Amino acid sequence: MNTIEHDALDFEEYFDQQQVDSAKVKRASQWVDAVVDRFHGKTTEASWTPMGFNKAAGKFDIRPGEVTIWAGINSHGKTTFLSHVMLNVMQGKATACLASLEMPPAVSMAKMVRQASGIERPSEAYIRSFHRWTDDRLWIYDHVGKVEPKRMLAIATYVRKELKIDHLVIDSLMKCGIGTDDYTAQKDFVDGLCTIAKDTGLHVHLVCHMRKGESERKAPEKFDVKGAGEITDLVDNLVIVWKNQRKHEEMQEAERESDEAHRNGLLTQLRLKPDAYVRVAKQRATGWEGALTFWFDKASEQFTEAPFSRPNWIDTGEDLNAVEKVEDEPFVFPDVEAWELPPPSRAPARAFAEGGRHA
Repeated sequence: MNTIEHDALDFEEYFDQQQVDSAKVKRASQWVDAVVDRFHGKTTEASWTPMGFNKAAGKFDIRPGEVTIWAGINSHGKTTFLSHVMLNVMQGKATACLASLEMPPAVSMAKMVRQASGIERPSEAYIRSFHRWTDDRLWIYDHVGKVEPKRMLAIATYVRKELKIDHLVIDSLMKCGIGTDDYTAQKDFVDGLCTIAKDTGLHVHLVCHMRKGESERKAPEKFDVKGAGEITDLVDNLVIVWKNQRKHEEMQEAERESDEAHRNGLLTQLRLKPDAYVRVAKQRATGWEGALTFWFDKASEQFTEAPFSRPNWIDTGEDLNAVEKVEDEPFVFPDVEAWELPPPSRAPARAFAEGGRHA
């Protein structure tokens, strides 16, 4: 894991230096290869990053140069699901930066290492090994609280142009220094993110909250996203994460059933129902929209694709029984202009197994 300090660089000045409009005026013929590729090539789709779930294959991929809004009701799992997605993309060749403005970095990493290990309490050896695994894969913007919109736009520009990062998670829009009723500023900020994404190839994941509805049992819609209505029009994708609140309540009721046999039968039937629905409510590139069902493993905080499925875990490539407790060297910032990212290796997830991940 690498850290980007909040005050280590004058991001606003850096952002101003990047705004050279004259450099954007080019001959139309410069795009001939890209246009030919759209008609006859496959490199465009080859650059797409799978979300990491089998049931999403061919339906929703993460494409460079786009902005995705991840929306959901409070405590319905949008941040946890997005953390799982970032783990999936990092197992490939993608790199990511988390700007988690609502929780300290240690909390974000505790969630992610639990997801990576597939268990509730990973061993100290696995925790240290996983953090080394994240080097050259994951960066964290070290700041909790409000960030001015211009600074966040500067950070988005910086992580792509200087660190060559593929995915930036901003959690959430509410923490980006814009009033809840300042719809013009919200629209301008999201428009700025879209411009940066298209100009640089960065994929921006923006977490948004939903307006309070009549009941959490009712699945939210596109127009329930809190903020200016134009923000969902501007972005490329909108994904809504919704917890099956009805199942949650019925499980609690079944737990109170006095007859053990009847209780077990009820719980077994209820566990067949999905815990969460992840709805692709907008996808500009392909047009596919629809809902994907998931089951939630509370211990690992992983989302699985079928009932009674066991979580996967990431093999960090180290012998956890022999690994030494070596402290990671701190990331030197901001002396990164001459620093080249080594190509990360692919570490596929494997089936759940016992062993060195346990404390």
